[in-house]
Amino acid sequence: MIANNTRKALTSCLAERIEFDVALSRHTSLRIGGPADAVATPANRDELMELLRICTNDDLPTFAIGAGFNVLVAEAGIRGVVIRLKKLRGIERDDLDMLRIEAGASHATITRYCVENALSGLEFGAGIPGTLGGWIAMNAGIGLREMKDVVTEIEVVDREGENLRSLSREQLNFQYRELAGLPAGSIITAARIALEKSERAKVQTEIDRLLSHRLSSQPTDIPSCGSVFRNPPGEFAGQLIDSAGLKGTRDGAAEISTVHANFIVNHGGATAGNVLRLIAQAQERVEQATGIRLETEVKILGIPKGGHP
Repeated sequence: MIANNTRKALTSCLAERIEFDVALSRHTSLRIGGPADAVATPANRDELMELLRICTNDDLPTFAIGAGFNVLVAEAGIRGVVIRLKKLRGIERDDLDMLRIEAGASHATITRYCVENALSGLEFGAGIPGTLGGWIAMNAGIGLREMKDVVTEIEVVDREGENLRSLSREQLNFQYRELAGLPAGSIITAARIALEKSERAKVQTEIDRLLSHRLSSQPTDIPSCGSVFRNPPGEFAGQLIDSAGLKGTRDGAAEISTVHANFIVNHGGATAGNVLRLIAQAQERVEQATGIRLETEVKILGIPKGGHP
């Protein structure tokens, strides 16, 4: 519960860009999640930093969720302020082949800009859901190409909203589907991305190819959170789950997708409990069959580790 004086301070800072007692099912791609004390959508970096200062003063937890992909939120919800960065979506070309992109820019906005300006290097992001901040935090990618290959620098604001730092590629600890080592509660606000001059037609053709592959191989027409599990070394999580005979398995309105077994989809009305039980079933069956324990890629919020929603 947020104290009245803090509500007034937050409303004074963000006006209509903050809502209280908001169901996170409205703001997550899986369409699952109970209430947050507040959901804030700052208009710019300065407003974000002021928001963080207010939250720090009242000891309110903060969570940045970008576009709401890659998260599973319990029906009990989460305490604190959920921050959506979708208004921080600017793209600037500060060199011939260098872009400064704000963290809330969507994959569609970024790929469209690259096509219009004939810039190559981010085609692999075509169809990867979410925003640039999420891509970086998860070191998103395909095959041998990931965000670590194009990021030269990121801008990060600390949990207290007091300091903005620029961290070079050499200072970053990119790992498989993770950017490790950032201070707890800090938020990526922007990044500089190194690209190469190309031809519009070539960039568009590669984007179209990747989008077509995703549309045919992933469940894009039904709510999901994206990939549920990390791929084990030398293996593909979806293939392991499929081989265990779990494709199409349902728990309530949640289902291990019949299109790609590393996706859990919501047919309408699924709960976090439904999804967690499918996650546990996939882990147990794959481990029994192969000895491999699948690790989740999706971030689980509002549920104690090892607990239940």
